[in-house]
Amino acid sequence: MIHLDTNFLIHALQPGTDEDTKLRAWLEEEESVGISAMTWAEFLCGPLNAGDKDIAEALFPVVEPLIPADAAKGAELFNATGRRSRSLADCLIAAVALRLDARVATRNRDDFQPFVPHGLVLG
Repeated sequence: MIHLDTNFLIHALQPGTDEDTKLRAWLEEEESVGISAMTWAEFLCGPLNAGDKDIAEALFPVVEPLIPADAAKGAELFNATGRRSRSLADCLIAAVALRLDARVATRNRDDFQPFVPHGLVLG
């Protein structure tokens, strides 16, 4: 299973990008690909190109909700990785991926690297 970070999702919707190619390959291989409610919220903040929301909704009709355990794990990751400014969203995306035993696909590997020692796998 692979969960997408917001920046990966945005670029995956742009034809011809590396992210577009990777997402298409995963879908053709029938890899389970998903997004969390945190990714969805960040994505909807835009800016979005015409039709991006419709395409994303078709690709991801089910968005993985944040549950209380994700909030607790996200806070744990935030505190354990230096309380980095503006990193809480990444902590919550990582928390959901950890709960689901999913890899995270991101363009900002440096933002998620601090979570690797805590069990996160980058894909």
